[in-house]
Amino acid sequence: MTMPYDDAREAWALEAMLSEGTIVRRIFALVVDGIIVVIITKFLAVGFFVFGVLTLGLGFQLLGLLPFVAPVYNWLALVSPLAATPGQALLGLTVRDHVDLGPPTALAALVWTVGFYASLALSGVPLLLALFNARHRTAHDILSGLVVVRSRALTGWLGRWNMPFGGPPAA
Repeated sequence: MTMPYDDAREAWALEAMLSEGTIVRRIFALVVDGIIVVIITKFLAVGFFVFGVLTLGLGFQLLGLLPFVAPVYNWLALVSPLAATPGQALLGLTVRDHVDLGPPTALAALVWTVGFYASLALSGVPLLLALFNARHRTAHDILSGLVVVRSRALTGWLGRWNMPFGGPPAA
């Protein structure tokens, strides 16, 4: 017979496993992703500039798309099978639905991305919310219904909910 105390202790251990070290990892992932976005943006800027010269100035309009590189990068990464940006994946993080820890929907990923850049526009103050809750969720995490967790916590003894199509592998 399982005591309620044991269930509470197991729930606390699960929460700790999901969110252990996520704040520091998120910061380093942001740096890695920032470097990747800068590289992509530089290549696109050179490409658009050359295209602008070749089209006698008509292609310079494409340079106006460069500010959208970072948000599109984040959104596409979240709707990918990894459900994480390359920086997050490199540091062992993944973005999941807060309720069932399933992969994020395209709409939730869009809300998360827009909220992230709105947080940055507000001097990063909404990001500080991660210091004051159990799963270390920022304001854009809460608004989108998503949470950033450790990838390793989603495998092994925790079950097989994160398998493709929601089921266990065929026996």
